[in-house]
Amino acid sequence: MKTKEISVGNLRLGGSNPLFLIAGPCVIENEKLAISVAEEIKKICDKLDISFIFKSSYDKANRSAIKSFRGPGLKNGLAILKKIKEIINVPILCDIHSEKEIKEAAEIVDIIQIPAFLCRQTDLILEAAKTGKPINVKKGQFLAPWDMKNIIEKIESVGNKNILLTERGTSFGYNNLIVDMKSLPIMRKFGYPVIFDATHCVQLPSGLGASSGGLREFIPYLARASVACGCDGVFLEVHPEPDKALCDGPNSFPLKELSVLLEELKNIDAIIK
Repeated sequence: MKTKEISVGNLRLGGSNPLFLIAGPCVIENEKLAISVAEEIKKICDKLDISFIFKSSYDKANRSAIKSFRGPGLKNGLAILKKIKEIINVPILCDIHSEKEIKEAAEIVDIIQIPAFLCRQTDLILEAAKTGKPINVKKGQFLAPWDMKNIIEKIESVGNKNILLTERGTSFGYNNLIVDMKSLPIMRKFGYPVIFDATHCVQLPSGLGASSGGLREFIPYLARASVACGCDGVFLEVHPEPDKALCDGPNSFPLKELSVLLEELKNIDAIIK
């Protein structure tokens, strides 16, 4: 089953193209860390010939507690993302949380991401879609995969057909997520590239009370399974020291282990495709 090919800069995503990677720290902790992680991931992907899109957030507006670290904010964060884009020559993906952010974000980022919690916010989706930028919609933990068709129609209604869909797990009782791999082929039937978020899928939302927990040891298993199911891309939150990360550390993947995992995923993808 082929999906529509989406162009992001010089990259071609979906269609009959090989697996691509979206990766980076959950949030921009500081400029030095963001640049160094982007550089290292780019080196790994260049060596393995894997298309790479850098992801990190300038503001995480959906944190569990009022004291949770949110990031450097819109202006400072976009300045850092712009520098990464120019220095490392890599496309940028970032999430937005309100309509007022969209214009400024669209001047820098190559892919606008709609967070899972906001995937049914019609006005937010429409304004993001009107930029003409590729839109990556994370499937809400509360949605069935076939519900994503309604979101696709919202984006298409303003003439934007540059759409990516991301699976990130489904709520299973309190503070827990599970993955139904059937969602990947179900969503791919809509014709757009489907991404598997292998790190948020192992998150334990608010599992630590004032922050989210996670089971990062299961990331490789779910990532390999998703590629075997034919997903077009993989999303990974990556950090050099996950236990010290200021956001989503328990479900972040260690940078030092990334090369081995990506080589495995590339080999599986080659067999499937």
